[in-house]
Amino acid sequence: MKGAQQFFPELLSAQATMLLFLPLAHVLAKAIQCCAVGTGTVVGHTTIPDLQRDLASFRPTVIVAVPRVFEKVYNGARQRAHDEGKGRIFDAAADTAIAWSRAQDTGGAGLGLRIRHAVFDRLVYTRLRAAVGGNLQAAISGSAPLGERLGHFFRGSAWTVLEGYGLTETTAAASVNTMGTQRVGTVGRPLPGTSLRIADDGEVLIKGGIVLQGYWGNKEATAEALEDGWFHSGDIGELDDAGYLRITGRKKEILVTAGGKNVAPAVLEDRLRAHPLVSQCMVVGDAQPFIAALVTIDTDALAGWLERAGRPATDVADLVDDPALRAEIGAAVEDANKAVSRAEQIREFRILPVDFTEEGGEMTPTMKVKRAVVAKTFAADIAAIYNTPKPAGTPTA
Repeated sequence: MKGAQQFFPELLSAQATMLLFLPLAHVLAKAIQCCAVGTGTVVGHTTIPDLQRDLASFRPTVIVAVPRVFEKVYNGARQRAHDEGKGRIFDAAADTAIAWSRAQDTGGAGLGLRIRHAVFDRLVYTRLRAAVGGNLQAAISGSAPLGERLGHFFRGSAWTVLEGYGLTETTAAASVNTMGTQRVGTVGRPLPGTSLRIADDGEVLIKGGIVLQGYWGNKEATAEALEDGWFHSGDIGELDDAGYLRITGRKKEILVTAGGKNVAPAVLEDRLRAHPLVSQCMVVGDAQPFIAALVTIDTDALAGWLERAGRPATDVADLVDDPALRAEIGAAVEDANKAVSRAEQIREFRILPVDFTEEGGEMTPTMKVKRAVVAKTFAADIAAIYNTPKPAGTPTA
């Protein structure tokens, strides 16, 4: 608790109001709430379906959430702008915010960029800040990596999203970004008394007083997880020259194609979910000749898309093979492919008739996709990708 107060004095105080989206069964939410009790911070609890209503009424100074919440905020703002015929303005404002944020890491923005940023602050960014109550100073993102593009967008437009990294086995955070020392796209540097290193296979290893001593009654699991005091996290990552940690994927989620190419799906999935029409996605291709993806559609965004196109309202299930929808998702796939090498690119995708949900068993309470469940539930769809010719509108490498 003392460490959290030291790292986030601006965010944890008697004057702060914190809105939590993480369930208290999550170690980060539990740790943050204990810190809030110690500092007198007012805490509210909410869920993603109540996101817009509670942000506006509670008016938090800080929020703690999973990346999907920030994706929903961005996608919702972009969708509203396009529905109002102001899509080009919003997209230009987003590009400016990202460029402005990147420039902060390389000496600051030039005159032209500063002017554009000031103009869009009045036209777009103030409305974004107002949509979350107008008091938000910063946000803390946990549970999974936030896409670098979204991190720069929020820092350049509305508020700073601070990413940290840790597991239940490390008593929440092992590394963290702070307001004064942030590198967007990383999960920060290790906390005092904690050491990080990268194993030969890319796995993140953690050592320090925060690491568990062992799993209760399970010596075999303990022996697998701990080696000479180093905890094997199961995550794949990189340490830069200043000691900032970047998480690139989960070891058990790495796909190995039939050609022997190792592919970390998170990079592609993060970019795909940045498109307003995309709700969830899962990259597949283990032991297959190429990489593909299952995509689900955000029904709220779909309604606006249909209206702008002058088309009648209908269910996603009726549109999975619709050429226009496939072209829209195909463009998002092409954009995601720019982030990876040719061999890692998505060659085909399939739009699913239903979304992944916690109730359906495909999502965890912290909005992570349960890959094994999705692979089993939609096995026929995955098989169809590799056994049938490409439908029209499918991206090609």
